[in-house]
Amino acid sequence: MKKFFIVTAIVSASAMASFSAAFAAPSCEDNLKTMEESLKKVKLSDADMKAVTDLKAKATERCTAEDDGRAEGFIADAMKIITKK
Repeated sequence: MKKFFIVTAIVSASAMASFSAAFAAPSCEDNLKTMEESLKKVKLSDADMKAVTDLKAKATERCTAEDDGRAEGFIADAMKIITKK
């Protein structure tokens, strides 16, 4: 009976981990797409467009290198410029 509970606990934990991964935060690739869609909807000054382009390049590089944390930072900085009023 003790083995049954241990096996049940392990299976439950594994299922919960899989379920959590399925509903995790969007990937940096998804956030880059969202940023590009937002960028198409606004008119930026030349200086702001250059800054966003540079941040997008950095984010793409970090995203490709699987450094999602830094990529998300660059994306957030770009979105601040895109959405400022």
